[in-house]
Amino acid sequence: MTAPHVQENQMSNSSSITQFLLLPFTDTRELQLLHFWLFLGIYLAALLGNGLIITTIAWDQHLHTPMYFFLLNLALLDLGSISNILPKSMANSLWGTRVISYTGCATQLFLFGFLASAEYFLLTIMSYDRYVAICKPLHYGTLLGSRACVHMAAAAWTAGFLNALLHTANTFSLPLCQGNTVEEFFCEVSQILKLSCSDAYLREFKLIVFSTFVFLECFVFIVVSYVRILRAVLRIPSEQGRHKAFSTCLPHLAMVSLFISTAMFSYLKPHSISSPSLDLVVSVLYSVVPPAVNPLIYSMRNQELKDALCKLISLCFQKQ
Repeated sequence: MTAPHVQENQMSNSSSITQFLLLPFTDTRELQLLHFWLFLGIYLAALLGNGLIITTIAWDQHLHTPMYFFLLNLALLDLGSISNILPKSMANSLWGTRVISYTGCATQLFLFGFLASAEYFLLTIMSYDRYVAICKPLHYGTLLGSRACVHMAAAAWTAGFLNALLHTANTFSLPLCQGNTVEEFFCEVSQILKLSCSDAYLREFKLIVFSTFVFLECFVFIVVSYVRILRAVLRIPSEQGRHKAFSTCLPHLAMVSLFISTAMFSYLKPHSISSPSLDLVVSVLYSVVPPAVNPLIYSMRNQELKDALCKLISLCFQKQ
């Protein structure tokens, strides 16, 4: 149910736009409430899962290793990512509106770009961590010391921040001539570009090409790392050794696959199969599902993390 006073503005200039209209999941009040409760459940599950991982890794001294340090950073990024998108979407469904302010849209676009980019760079670093651990175990302490891990994590966060800052500043400096209706349930670069004047988006397009090239290099690095890891694992003589090596790699590989496949399908799917309903479902898959599912993926295959989590929970019950 759209607020009656809100109408799509046909503007010749982005400076006169004070708000945007997000794409609603439905106009039926009952379904809006269903959407609110569904997203609330997903959000609470993501908060609980990522919060438990952060708390467990910070609490247990045995988990103060490079692999778990990077996992803690990933959980922080996932918490920020899902908190950036879901609360506004839930509020809009609860109050029956589509409105997001100009500042709110710019902030949401920046945070989404920042957290998603940083997560992708961090997943690339995590693939390097698994490569060194399995293919060069004798050099693991040297190549991935505490200082090196902090520097790599900081580089991922910084690169994500700079990437998002450039895209946000560039996108919102473009004149918007196509109204203020965003064809998505949250603000992102591609949707704002659709509102820009036809001859004004080329500047941002060049920046997107550059970012795509950087992301493609990261993707190649991840693939090459796992090809080498697979070769090294298959050379391990004992079945138990192979199983242990695979168990440390499969959760990360599953997270990378989920993150990349959903994002690639969203941006590269043919226009012939594109529709508002499908676009909405796909956008949920790549923006909401990974942050909510990552804790489950990692904890299911990681006995060390599960043991530490059980100890933490039992300790909490003992104190009560």
